Amino acid sequence: MINIKMMEAFKVTRVYADENGDSRFDEVYYPLHEGGPIGYFSEKVGVKELIFRKVVPTYDDFHAAPQRQYVVLLDGGVEIETSTGEKRQFAAGEVLLMEDTEGKGHRSRNLKAQVRSSLFIIF
Repeated sequence: MINIKMMEAFKVTRVYADENGDSRFDEVYYPLHEGGPIGYFSEKVGVKELIFRKVVPTYDDFHAAPQRQYVVLLDGGVEIETSTGEKRQFAAGEVLLMEDTEGKGHRSRNLKAQVRSSLFIIF
């Protein structure tokens, strides 16, 4: 049975820097509209560039995002830790909106000791 409520919006987890420079989590929801038998769609989101990325199994880095970007996890999983110590884990298929381009940054760690693939979509 399809959960129609799930088809109303697409959830993206946002990482941003607050007024003190601490990175924090938030959720952004993109409304979806029925497009008939081919599915549900959001409004268009303008983007500039697309980068394909592979990360080594030992990746564990504290950094600020280099620019505002969506990160689409293609395989593997990642743990994101904010500068306040909050941690969340994300799996393949999830989308992150990285907006902590200034401030204290965040830590990214692979969940498994394997190469992880993702897309960076810069806007």
